[in-house]
Amino acid sequence: MTTPETSTKLGPCLFLKTEGTPQRLPLAGNNCWTVGRNDDNSFVLGDRWISRNHAMIQCMDSGEFYLIDLGSRNGSFLNGRRVSVPVTLHNGDAITFGQTELNFYCPTLAAKNAEEFGETYNFTATAALDVRRLISVLVVDIRDYTVMTRQLNEEVLSEAIGTWFRYAGEIIGEYGSWVDKYIGDAVMAVWIHGTQEVTPQSMCQIATAISELNRMTGKLHEEFPLPFPLRIGAGLNTGYAMVGNSGSSSDHPDYTPLGDTVNAAFRFESSTKQLGLDLSVGETTYKALEQLGVSKQTFKRYAVDLKGYDQPLVTHGCAFSDLDRFLIAYTRQNPQ
Repeated sequence: MTTPETSTKLGPCLFLKTEGTPQRLPLAGNNCWTVGRNDDNSFVLGDRWISRNHAMIQCMDSGEFYLIDLGSRNGSFLNGRRVSVPVTLHNGDAITFGQTELNFYCPTLAAKNAEEFGETYNFTATAALDVRRLISVLVVDIRDYTVMTRQLNEEVLSEAIGTWFRYAGEIIGEYGSWVDKYIGDAVMAVWIHGTQEVTPQSMCQIATAISELNRMTGKLHEEFPLPFPLRIGAGLNTGYAMVGNSGSSSDHPDYTPLGDTVNAAFRFESSTKQLGLDLSVGETTYKALEQLGVSKQTFKRYAVDLKGYDQPLVTHGCAFSDLDRFLIAYTRQNPQ
């Protein structure tokens, strides 16, 4: 009989509380699992208080597990508290969806302890492969989130922000990337270009994703009674980084980048507040955008003092409206 107490040899899992023996729901074979009433979910729960697509659990490259509410009507609760942004799960946490109760079990989240699972669990069995790749890192942050939390009740806030995370993940996936990290009210996505150059097609894809993220965010108040339309700021940086593949198989690689290219993307996003702009990109990113025909009239050049850097960094910034005008013109000139 498998119980929470004997689950340590079986790897991370959820235990669904039932009248009899708890049902074990293994978190294996992938890096994200959805929960809801719809049949297309990883875990289908027939609770009428649960939304069709209720929540998601995602395992990051670090081995951490996140609980992300997907804008469910009745909310997702962690240890009795409703979650409105992605939260890190810890061994033994109690999760509630509707009237369904589960427990999260993962006695060790560190990859160095993966050996204790032996042959019974192979989720992180592959060795990490570090390669140097040219990447673009996008960081998108919700503006005035703290202000909004003071003006909304917890239920509406959780549903609205959960929906934003779900829509953002769908848009980023549609344009060739994935959500690599959740940081409070922000997401980070990575595009891996290879070893040589960024193609115009790839950069156009990224720029379009940013535009779609802004458009989606601006319409969210039409679905929820928000005190004001939501806005986002974005930082985009391109450069070389060591990229580790800690995926469980060649069919499901799990890449994560490390180094200054990533750090600078976060700093560029922060610089948009300093500059009063919507989007800030690094020098290499701008050169790739120039291949699409972007001009200095669209992206103006700045030298900004950023935390952690001794010298000012060059950035190129614009408003989303400028980016949209450029993309419309580019699409007309380059029809598919």
